[in-house]
Amino acid sequence: MTSLTYRDAGVDIAAGEALVEAIGPLARSTDRPGTMGGLGGFGALFDLRAAGLRDPILVSSTDGVGTKLRLAIEAGRHDTVGVDLVAMCVNDIVVQGAEPLFFLDYFATGRLRVPQARAVIAGIAEGCRQAGCALVGGETAEMPGMYAAEDYDLAGFAVGAAERERLLPRRDLAPGDAVLGLASSGVHANGFSLVRQVVARAGIGLDAPAPFAGGATLAEALLAPTRIYVRAVLALHRRGLLKAAAHITGGGLPGNLPRVLPAGIEARLDAAAWPVPPVFAWLAEAGDIAPDEMLRVFNCGIGMALVVAEPDRAEAVRVLEAAGERVFAIGRLAAAPGPAALRVDNLAGTWPRGAGAA
Repeated sequence: MTSLTYRDAGVDIAAGEALVEAIGPLARSTDRPGTMGGLGGFGALFDLRAAGLRDPILVSSTDGVGTKLRLAIEAGRHDTVGVDLVAMCVNDIVVQGAEPLFFLDYFATGRLRVPQARAVIAGIAEGCRQAGCALVGGETAEMPGMYAAEDYDLAGFAVGAAERERLLPRRDLAPGDAVLGLASSGVHANGFSLVRQVVARAGIGLDAPAPFAGGATLAEALLAPTRIYVRAVLALHRRGLLKAAAHITGGGLPGNLPRVLPAGIEARLDAAAWPVPPVFAWLAEAGDIAPDEMLRVFNCGIGMALVVAEPDRAEAVRVLEAAGERVFAIGRLAAAPGPAALRVDNLAGTWPRGAGAA
């Protein structure tokens, strides 16, 4: 009887070692003040004092990419979902007023393909560079029988820190404060179960031209990575201009902006105040999705909402635009009884005719 090996059982130790060697330079490219050591230890070390923090509060976040991965796998495009993974974590950290410091990833697959895994992790390293945080470690799990051979899953974990007195949201949020919206780069990494249903209903192949994006395939357009807002939001926060921030992920504006507002405050937004990217107009029309459902599922063109004092609005816009963001004045805070809430005006006129009732 022939003796069995781990490779016979579907796990290739040599492939795992090859991947670790391949991603070493990617991780080193994300080093920042506070990083200690490198890949290969049992635990990752980080020096908060070297990062320049005096009285730090740690802020952590974990997330995944959801069923956007299904599109990436079907399209054979693995170089952008790593950016999504980082973005979903670090954008949640920066809204607390914290600077992301380091990131770890978890990559699980049925059979480890080094080029595929390296492409994913290269995207993670790119996201870390955009966010200014270090990729300090992670885990690669080859699990035959748990995943189909071509499938993989991702999870990410980020840690940041803020000086105790600089945490957000601030306590001085008040009626009359301005709400600014930062433009999204597309669908980001939320709502893809519905996106995939719309694609199936439309009968369009992933390699076909996108109906809403000239020159790009449907896969390329839908897989555009989530925008990372860390540098712009921190620039505003360090100027003392930012009162509150909300990352617009699952739940859209209604599910996220009220999370950073106190009771007795309502955010009143004007849906006509920002342009709706063509991808959302197409989803609404092709899927016959009602405007309120669109707003509840997708970011609809606003990936980050910021609250600033009205007298600071012009300066805040200048700082954000200098950091490379497209900024829209989308509403104001107002007094309202009860828990924090959101009201959006002019929603019905935002979407194509025939895209459902408001």
